[in-house]
Amino acid sequence: MPAKRDAYDLLLFEEADAWFEYLEATRGQSAIRYKEVEPWAWARLSQRLRAVKTKQSKLKPAAA
Repeated sequence: MPAKRDAYDLLLFEEADAWFEYLEATRGQSAIRYKEVEPWAWARLSQRLRAVKTKQSKLKPAAA
């Protein structure tokens, strides 16, 4: 059971890292640069969060 808990914790770290990457990419940008960067950053965040959710859904049946 501890290995499954560790895997879940790693996924939480991965999710947090995705949000921090988004924040780092968009923070402190000028208005023009923000308009250029934000769509990319949001797409990247969405992609990473989908991957985390997929991994979490695979982990839940294994935990049962």
